[in-house]
Amino acid sequence: MTDPKHEVIFHGLDPQAEVEITNRNLPHWFQIDATIFVTFRTADSIPREVRLRWQRELEDWLVIRKLPIELATSTVNQRLPNHDSLIKTLSAREQSEFRKGSDRIFHRSLDDCHGACPFKNPDLARIVGDAIRHGNEDRYDLDSFVVMPNHVHALVQFRQEGGLEIISQSWMRYSSRLINKAIGRSGPLWQPEPFDHIVRSVDQFTYLRKYIANNPKKAKLPEGEYLFWQR
Repeated sequence: MTDPKHEVIFHGLDPQAEVEITNRNLPHWFQIDATIFVTFRTADSIPREVRLRWQRELEDWLVIRKLPIELATSTVNQRLPNHDSLIKTLSAREQSEFRKGSDRIFHRSLDDCHGACPFKNPDLARIVGDAIRHGNEDRYDLDSFVVMPNHVHALVQFRQEGGLEIISQSWMRYSSRLINKAIGRSGPLWQPEPFDHIVRSVDQFTYLRKYIANNPKKAKLPEGEYLFWQR
């Protein structure tokens, strides 16, 4: 899947510009014209036993360092009201290590392909890809994305406010409706809250771009069980 190239410069976070910060179970940072790394996943992609392993790994890391063990539950399951104050008990280095460690377990769990993994079916993966590309070069600019068997990664830069709502409404809800109709199912397809992270540097952008491109190989997927697109 390719689009004709046009001149778009992908930017990282501008520390001088306004940032919209919202919180549900996850924090969400949004800035117009800042590149965002987005991950959204199917509702069955991380079952209970996988979440428990994830939580135990974080708990072990916290216990060794005599840090608040509640952070594991708050990170993996339900975000606690005092999550931010708990995080502040960690040094800057510990915060970075904890976040990176948790993200590593999260992405590893996704690549293990739990759940029904519907997007091994190329027709269903194409529905997701078409939904993502629908507003490209209009409301937003895509650098790349990959539709994996049970999750999606994308690098996207929004031209207008409400970008994160586009992910939830246009990408997830629209594709869910079409896929449910195509395979005769009902109920939620996607985990309702995507993970999103504002890119902060050229080096990080380059790393994430390579991560998306290499994700199928890392997960040992054969051709036809994923959909990769890059501008």
